[in-house]
Amino acid sequence: MVSTDAFPILVSTGWLFDNLKAPDVKVLDASSYLPTENRDTRAEFEQEHIPGAAFFDLENIVDSVSPLPHTVPNAVDFSNAASALGISNADRVVIYDTSPFFSAPRAWWMFKHFGHEKVAVLDGGLPQWKRDGHTTEHGPVHPEGDTYIARENSSVLADIDKVREAVEQHSIQLVDARGRSRFTGEEQEFRPGLRSGHMPGAINLPYASLIGPDGRFLPPEAVAERFRQAGVDLEGPVITTCGSGVTAAVLSFGLALLGRESRLYDGSWTEWASRPDTPVVTGP
Repeated sequence: MVSTDAFPILVSTGWLFDNLKAPDVKVLDASSYLPTENRDTRAEFEQEHIPGAAFFDLENIVDSVSPLPHTVPNAVDFSNAASALGISNADRVVIYDTSPFFSAPRAWWMFKHFGHEKVAVLDGGLPQWKRDGHTTEHGPVHPEGDTYIARENSSVLADIDKVREAVEQHSIQLVDARGRSRFTGEEQEFRPGLRSGHMPGAINLPYASLIGPDGRFLPPEAVAERFRQAGVDLEGPVITTCGSGVTAAVLSFGLALLGRESRLYDGSWTEWASRPDTPVVTGP
């Protein structure tokens, strides 16, 4: 297990099983799917989840006034959402998913953005939990509320001005988690009104490159090699980006496994490609 301070950021199903009944361990299901898949994630959570888990709704724990999908909420709204889920600032939070694009790291990143240090991702998610023979439960969950106070940590967030600076001055590496064909512009964006391609100078590292065939993260040395093969200087600053800020968090999490800090561009391609004043290139 890889640790930040005294708490691991990636935990095994065995670790969670051994600690599941600890009063300060809170488990969250942050499963999310593309809108085109028409999945009801809350209903699927109620059908099957890890015992004691609550549902962290990535589609609704967002900035309610932003026109962009998945924009991180303000500190007050996040505090209210975490409190309603029964989370306190002292809790050890473990996040899992069932998603093919590994949405748990997005919820992990949100907690980091709001200053929560004791937060981890469950390696392999619910599928691994079940493969390892652990039980699940079903039905709606109504957590007992607690008091959570979010403290924004802006050092993990990049806005469009920071990305413009990176593009214009080549000062920060932009690493794009989208699939290769979307990055090159060969595949059209599924959100209407978006240009295809990528930011000038960006490096492509599809998020799935960091995940093994069993759905678990690769060992840290293999994660580091994936970044290096893509052309990322692990000693230099990095901004991660993707379509709407979700799978970029997989790259940010991978860097955290290596003890590296990064910023995540929350608006990502949805914001960048929807504006007429931002440069876009196609091809490799």
